[in-house]
Parts: sequence; C-alpha cells; structure tokens
Amino acid sequence: MPIKIPDDLPASRTLEAEGVVVMRETDAVRQDIRPLRIGLLNLMPNKISTETQFARLIGASPLQVELTLVRITDHTPRHTAAEHMLAFYQPWEDVKSERFDGFIITGAPVERMPFEAVSYWDEMRRILDWTQTHVHRGLTICWAAQAALHHFHGMPKHDLDAKAFGIFRHRSLLPSSPYLRGFSDDFTIPVSRWTEVRSADVPTGSGLRTLAESDQTGLCLLEDPGHHMLHMLNHVEYDTTSLADEYHRDAAIDPAMPLPVDYFPDDDPTRRPENRWRSHAHLLFSNWINDVYQTTPFDMARVGLDRDKG
Repeated sequence: MPIKIPDDLPASRTLEAEGVVVMRETDAVRQDIRPLRIGLLNLMPNKISTETQFARLIGASPLQVELTLVRITDHTPRHTAAEHMLAFYQPWEDVKSERFDGFIITGAPVERMPFEAVSYWDEMRRILDWTQTHVHRGLTICWAAQAALHHFHGMPKHDLDAKAFGIFRHRSLLPSSPYLRGFSDDFTIPVSRWTEVRSADVPTGSGLRTLAESDQTGLCLLEDPGHHMLHMLNHVEYDTTSLADEYHRDAAIDPAMPLPVDYFPDDDPTRRPENRWRSHAHLLFSNWINDVYQTTPFDMARVGLDRDKG
C-alpha cells in the first residue's frame, strides 16, 4: 500500500521519482480501508527536506499510511515559506483532540539551550503528555528524544567537548526486540549533535531498555515501554548528503570545522559520500510501523486507551 500525503506536497514528486508509491488524497477517499494515522511534528529548520526524509521511510511500508504534518502552535519557522506551512501543516492546538496510531517528533536546532529556555518548551511538554492519551506509539528523534527522556524520566543532557559528527558504528544490544528485527550485530548511523544523554543517568526502575549504542557516541536507541515510545538519539532518517550540507554550511563560517567522521571518501569533502545506513533506516521504520499496526485498535476512539502495557 502507498503513503497518503497532501496532493501538492513537494515531497510527493521526490518520492514518486524514487519509486515510492504515493496515494493522492482524491484517490484515497475511494478506498474502504482504515489507514494508519501517523503524525509528524516537524521541528527541523528545513521543513521540506525533513518531510521528504520521513515520508520516504514511512512510505516504504506495505500498509496504507496517512501522514499528518504538525507544527508548534505559536512558533513561526524562519526557513520555510509561510505559504507552505499554511497549506500543509496544522498547529498542534488544532489536532490535539484527534488520535493517532503513531506520532513522530523530530530533532530541533536547540540542543545547546537548556530545555526550559526553548521558546516552545511548555507546549512541547503538553505534547509529550498528550501522546500518553491520544497516541498509540511514539517515536522521538535526536533533541526530541532528549526532551522526552528529560520530561518523563528527569534525565539531563550533557554538553560535549566537541560535536559528535559523522557516521559511527553501533551495536545491537537486544536482538530479540521487535524494533531490531533483521538488524546486523554492527551497523552505522549518522550522528550530529553537541550534547548527549548517558547510560549512567538512566533511572533505576524506569523500565528504559537500551537497544543500540556506540563505543564512540554512546546511547543511540532506547525503548520506553512505560510511555509506549521509542527514542532515537541520532539521525537515522538523514539523506546521503545531509551531513555534507551541514559541514559546508558550518565550514563557510568556520574554516576550521572538523570533517564528519568516516563520511567523505578519503576525507575529501569535494567527493560525494556513500550511504551506508539506508537499509537500517528503512528496517527500523518498517519494524516500528509493523508494531504500531499489530497492536493499535481498529476503532480510532480507542487509540491511547487500549494500549498494551508491555
């Protein structure tokens, strides 16, 4: 089955060119199928690029998925046209009465700020609490994962001496997890952050399960069964050139900016990098969506109420 997205969303052209089956809204209404409702709270500056990255991974599922784009209610993005936001995004305050089978919250370029100093922190906390009553399964990425771990478990984030930046090897620690089904014992994932959360800060009795970590960059993937969430602390969704774009942007400001680790061939930033994480990105999202599909109630009114406690 295809992914259902707004007819004129720019991501649709990219996805169709890549062979992802996209269902137009006008066609979806003809089918008597209950699609999975997935919400995406997009906190990243480049909205269109991020929409495409996540729609690509969600759209690879054999299930029909309806993607709803959500934004912080009173925050005005500086890097995306107002017309795009008005056409394709709904403020969280307008969707908070609705229910979602899955809800994804992206990273944000605010990780070096204290949580409480982020202008939309109060709404972010309300959204996280709302996921406990109106969402069946949640998935948080990078800063959003740190925010959720802080909100639900009181875990701090720590500043790094230097940016963790590049492609790093990770280990699968719990192969029996449904989220790691089919994963290699060792796999690579893009990392781009100035802060970290640490294993030593995981509260005793929290129920948090570490699924993947790196010797170099620490925690990567945690399952939070008590809150029905999966926390990915790195950027498994990144495109092939995402780190290159970040590097060239930052190097234009600071020529001493270190190269991303193990990314450019022969550490030559003029050469196109190879994508060595795409398969595991698709696998992780496929496993997550499969878990959502297998456990969510058919009746949307029961979403958030009938979740299992495992």
